[in-house]
Amino acid sequence: MSKLIIASIAAIALSGCVLAQEGEAYPPASDAGSCFARVLVPETSEIVTEQMIDEPERTEVKFIPAVFETYTHEVLVKEASKAYTVIPAQFITQTEQILEEPERIETRIIPASFETYTERVLVRPAYTTWKPGAGLHGGNIPDGGEEAGSAVSTGEPLARVEVPAQYEDVTRTRLVNPERAETKVIPARYRTISRQIVESPARVVEEDIPAVYETITLQRVVTPAQEETIVIPATYRTVEKRVVTGAGSVERREILCDTNASPETIQAVQQALNEKGYTVPADGDFGPETRKAMEEYQRANGLPVGHLTVSTVESLGVSVNQVD
Repeated sequence: MSKLIIASIAAIALSGCVLAQEGEAYPPASDAGSCFARVLVPETSEIVTEQMIDEPERTEVKFIPAVFETYTHEVLVKEASKAYTVIPAQFITQTEQILEEPERIETRIIPASFETYTERVLVRPAYTTWKPGAGLHGGNIPDGGEEAGSAVSTGEPLARVEVPAQYEDVTRTRLVNPERAETKVIPARYRTISRQIVESPARVVEEDIPAVYETITLQRVVTPAQEETIVIPATYRTVEKRVVTGAGSVERREILCDTNASPETIQAVQQALNEKGYTVPADGDFGPETRKAMEEYQRANGLPVGHLTVSTVESLGVSVNQVD
């Protein structure tokens, strides 16, 4: 059920009660053209502030932890000792030439060398002899003796001829270089050897190793832990309350009606409602939308509800003098 319906029911109930009490009583005397109607005058209230306990007073035990301080302390980790280091011997390398084979003289026999050549040798010397020849009559001279002055018994002609010397090619060998002895000096032969010579002998070095300490961080109690009882006061919060200062009632109030309100006046009221945020058509006709917006405005501002009262018009800023 809406607030409007509840308010209407309350207005009707209150109107019935008042009518029962007053009967057919009329409004007070007023100027001609005035209109009165019974309207619901809402109850009046005011907002008052009040202190309310939010949390009551209580005691609380507070634990105060111990207070420590940090300090450092040196702890022996390793005692002092001695270390022995063996330093090996140092060597140097020396090279030396050793006679491997002495110098010597070597004699070598170089054999004789020969060459082969060809020589023409007289085998038979040249000589002259008689040979048969042809005579003038073409006859042949038979072979005859070879001795000079010999006669041929045939009486055939003989010719004295020379027989050339006879030679023959003979291959011979002759000495080119006679055999000889050659002396050669072969130098001595050496071998290089390397050997290690001690430059510094091995030795042992003694070294002192100091003790090793470690710094550790420790804590010690400066103030022991303790408990403290604290009284925590009550806390309050401020709340606002609406207190009714006057009860609602139904009263006769001067209103605008069809006899004293022109369309121009209704239009001025509608424009004022629009300016207040209540959207209504500004057409000069007091219809359901305008009535609903008027009643919402009246309830929001604590004005009598039910009719367009003069107090509502004045609250909207519309001058009553504008009413025709």
